[in-house]
Amino acid sequence: MLDAPYPWLNDTRWRVALIAGGILSLALLHWLVPVTEVHIHNFLQHLNFLPIVLAGLFFGWRGAAVSTLASAVLQFPHLWRTWESLPVYVSDMLLELPVFGLGGVVIGMLAERERGQRLKLEKTKQQLETVYQKLQDNIERLKRTERLSAAGQLSAGLAHEIRNPLASISGAAGILKRGHASGENRRECLEIIEKETQRLNRLLGSFLDFARPRAPRFQPVDLVALLDSVAGLAQHAAITTSVEIRQEIHEPLPEVRCDPEQLKQVLLNLIINAIQATDGPGTVCLQAGAGDGNVAILVRDEGCGIPEADRERIFDPFFTTKENGTGLGLAVAAKIIEQHGGVLAAEANPKRGMTFRVELSVNPACLP
Repeated sequence: MLDAPYPWLNDTRWRVALIAGGILSLALLHWLVPVTEVHIHNFLQHLNFLPIVLAGLFFGWRGAAVSTLASAVLQFPHLWRTWESLPVYVSDMLLELPVFGLGGVVIGMLAERERGQRLKLEKTKQQLETVYQKLQDNIERLKRTERLSAAGQLSAGLAHEIRNPLASISGAAGILKRGHASGENRRECLEIIEKETQRLNRLLGSFLDFARPRAPRFQPVDLVALLDSVAGLAQHAAITTSVEIRQEIHEPLPEVRCDPEQLKQVLLNLIINAIQATDGPGTVCLQAGAGDGNVAILVRDEGCGIPEADRERIFDPFFTTKENGTGLGLAVAAKIIEQHGGVLAAEANPKRGMTFRVELSVNPACLP
């Protein structure tokens, strides 16, 4: 049904009453107004178009046809009465009423077509809403499955990483328990226990950082000062390896809203990884630049690189190519950058080594 500006007009009974009342009122006025008032009768005759059009809009072409027939029947007494005195007037009325009816039928057909299209649109909308809801449910189901799968992978990786230190601790404890070890062996066993215990503590700490990372404390940060601080801290780790830390800042950098401690943690992790990957004397380059409301920080090394088959997995928890690595450093770094609304990516250099790229928005609107 055609939407009406007033809620009560959406009721079929009110619509029928309005159309019938209009037809009856016009027929009654034709009967009561003196025949000599031709202008008034002409005006009332033209008003017959209104209930016919309303009938077409509300009830389609059939409603317009019925209204036209009802108007003709109810006005027949008036036409019969005035036929002898005003035959021209009666002829005009007899010609106009079918024209009004034809107009009402055309309007009714158009209204029916519009209603049909609206019903199709409503049906399509409902179908799309159903499909969208199913899609959302499937996405949520996939997310739950992905979380369970990730939890399983994390548990398996953690169990695998814990097994080796526990085996070493168990072996050393067994030697001490038997009581036949020399003083030197006892010291070695105690060193093994202490070393592996610290390793387990670092592993569990990294795992907790990944599983329950601290929410970033965003504040405006001078990126140049932060990079200087990170380079200074990393230089201590580079002294014993003959690796040079070089900074390249291409242009004045804007302040960035970020958590400075977390960003330092990420950059230090990347630089130390780059130092460890550089075999012998070499250079680790820390670059930074800004543009289009973003800043990019690059850590480029001259190391052995990462095999192409492993590059898609380097940010996965517990995946590592280091002999003593936990495989959580890059995973934690990627999660921190994700919380900052940025991206951490890695790509191979044209000749040798890798470049890790951190991209951050200067002032992301989604962050506090």
